[in-house]
Amino acid sequence: MECTIDWGGKDGMLFVARTGSGHVTAMDGAPEGGGNNLAPRPMEMLLTGAGGCAAYDVVLILKRGRHAITGCQVKLTAERANTDPKVFTKIHFTFVVTGKDLPQAAVERAVQLSHDKYCSASAMLGKTAEITYSVAIEQA
Repeated sequence: MECTIDWGGKDGMLFVARTGSGHVTAMDGAPEGGGNNLAPRPMEMLLTGAGGCAAYDVVLILKRGRHAITGCQVKLTAERANTDPKVFTKIHFTFVVTGKDLPQAAVERAVQLSHDKYCSASAMLGKTAEITYSVAIEQA
């Protein structure tokens, strides 16, 4: 895996990332940090990656179990240390999984497997942060 990050120039803190898989994304800073608020902060991208990783796992596990999943949303809330490096110290994942006749146990198991076994991003973040999660099911 690889990526290249290029600074957008002297007028701010915009960075453009090009991934090894051929995708492009941008990151920027807050105005008080020299940025222009044109894109997500790098730490927001890190948190987003963890949420995407976990949601991917949950959907894949439920689909492989032949459950009729129609939606998966995960909202993350995080706290960071007050001093540098301002690592994440707490992260809570709130999963809302939608589908037809989804068994509570299957959804909870999928989230647990993601947390305990599959999600590389949350495993790394778990080295500094207390990670918790909750699950809600909406029947479609």
